[in-house]
Amino acid sequence: MNRAVVMVIDGLRADMVGEEFTPRLAEIVNRSRWFTDQRSVFPSATRVNSASIATGCWPKSHGLAGNAIALDEGDGLKAVSVGPPEFRDRLRRITGRTLHRPTLAERLRPHGGAIIYSNSSAGSAHMQDPDSHGWLFHRSGSFAPGMEAITDHRHLDVTYDAAGDAQSTRRFCQALSRPGDALLHLLWICEPDHSQHTLELGSPDHRKVIADSERCAVQVSEAVDALRAAGDDVLFVIASDHGHETVDEIIPVSALMVEAGFKEATDSTDVVLASSGMGALIYLSDEASGKRKEIAEWIRDQEWSGKVYEGETLEEVGQRSDTALAIAFSMAKRDVENRYGIRGLGHVAGDVFSKSDACGHGQHGGLGPYETNALLSISGGGFGAGESDHPSRTIDIAPTVLRHLGVAADGMDGKPLPRS
Repeated sequence: MNRAVVMVIDGLRADMVGEEFTPRLAEIVNRSRWFTDQRSVFPSATRVNSASIATGCWPKSHGLAGNAIALDEGDGLKAVSVGPPEFRDRLRRITGRTLHRPTLAERLRPHGGAIIYSNSSAGSAHMQDPDSHGWLFHRSGSFAPGMEAITDHRHLDVTYDAAGDAQSTRRFCQALSRPGDALLHLLWICEPDHSQHTLELGSPDHRKVIADSERCAVQVSEAVDALRAAGDDVLFVIASDHGHETVDEIIPVSALMVEAGFKEATDSTDVVLASSGMGALIYLSDEASGKRKEIAEWIRDQEWSGKVYEGETLEEVGQRSDTALAIAFSMAKRDVENRYGIRGLGHVAGDVFSKSDACGHGQHGGLGPYETNALLSISGGGFGAGESDHPSRTIDIAPTVLRHLGVAADGMDGKPLPRS
């Protein structure tokens, strides 16, 4: 029987897979097809990439633009975090829908279904199956198909840390040992991303967190081996959604726009910043829409900014150009080492939803070469071992899974990846 097992190691930079940080994971990846040019969608943040992994689509197609977005609930545009468990229902109430494209869980429902264990943020977990077509296990709430709450011993009652990842992995591997009819089993662990936001990259504490995540990957690999030994043809995907770089300065972009005369106040609804960390989105009300080009040029002139996209050029980074979203930009980068020898420093667009941002800690969300440097390795399903420099993105995971399972991938932006 053809099955797919997908493991997402949140925030793991691909260049940290190797002898120095993850020797056992490197062994697994080296026995697989390692796509060395794998990149995140923009913003290089968890929740938007979760939606892209689930749907095989760019943000402009699935409709979730970033880790934070702007919504109008009747009193003007306001920045909203995608992270809280209530976001899914809030989005549906305001817009009448969740994601605009079907997820893997939805596509596979008629063919045996999907089982998802996630220890990421609730918003990220929900984007894997926002309309409850499969089985979703998460600490904020576990659900059977049809949004039937699971409140007994099957609920995933774990902590949001490495210990919770270990428990989630154990439960996931138990499910793999009795796979039933489900064609897709997906595990998403929160580390090293969760801790990287409060640690120096490359520090002893950071290395320990990565080692904990590596142990989870080894356990899943062993469970996949057992499933294969039982006769299943298992496509095994190990991926990350993005990497991290080191914060060197936090820029109060909203306050600076007020000072420059573009925005009435930091909490006004005319010009709204939705930060994803090292990248950000700017939404404009109808009344402020005429300021788009002037604001975009002002951002380009700032030392703290990187690439800027506005209007039709938003399509170049996979974003829609026909909504209140008017400008997207990445923050400035420096390709230098932190004190532990980890390359990549960048500015952060001050974020009211991210209280842990601090100089020296990890962050992501922009277009830097390390924060977008996601891991992707695939074995089984005819994939040969070795490195591939074929350009790949997080949107290519879903169609590759569906090809192996013999299910149509129509309407996806991504493409099935070459096996050799």
